Amino acid sequence: MIKVEKISVMNFENALRGMRNPLESWDQSDSYYDNGQYIIGPNDLSLALKLIKAGSDHSKFVRQVFVSMDITAPLYWYKEFDTYKISTVANSTSTMHTIHKTKITPELFSVEKINNSSYIVFNNYCNHLELLRRQYLETKDKDIWNMLIQMLPSSFNQTRTVTMNYAVLSNIYKSRLHHKLSEWLDFCKVIERLPYNELITVGGK
Repeated sequence: MIKVEKISVMNFENALRGMRNPLESWDQSDSYYDNGQYIIGPNDLSLALKLIKAGSDHSKFVRQVFVSMDITAPLYWYKEFDTYKISTVANSTSTMHTIHKTKITPELFSVEKINNSSYIVFNNYCNHLELLRRQYLETKDKDIWNMLIQMLPSSFNQTRTVTMNYAVLSNIYKSRLHHKLSEWLDFCKVIERLPYNELITVGGK
């Protein structure tokens, strides 16, 4: 399971102005604001796609289009997402500080693909984690808390506020579009809904 919320895309105007700096072709720019929304004109969009197709040396401007979003996803997905550390900043909910504050149930985990018999096993496992949580609240025993942390499955869902740019998203899209984890497929669909997503997805499909 993955959920992406509170998406903000910023800095198109400055990125596209910088795109035209090498040839000082600012007079050919045709982008504009309409009711507070930045509209990329056909001249600018054509040049942008041409530079992207020419390679990373020519498409540096997409590193200046910033995206912020809240992502709720399992820890096993974040282990792969964390390979995209360049130009990425994230603040997450703290497992260390908050795991003992919420009742531990299967709803806190991404386990929608396990079958009924496995779900029964997992539910019993959650019951044991909940027992440890209650014991820790009663005793404040750090050994119990450490057991709780070490036994926490990688399917545990965490929320992060993430800021990155269109270049990072392009790398993600091209690498993960056909991944076997459904979370990546869903994340790529989110990318496809971003404004001027062709600046990300060109060449990816």
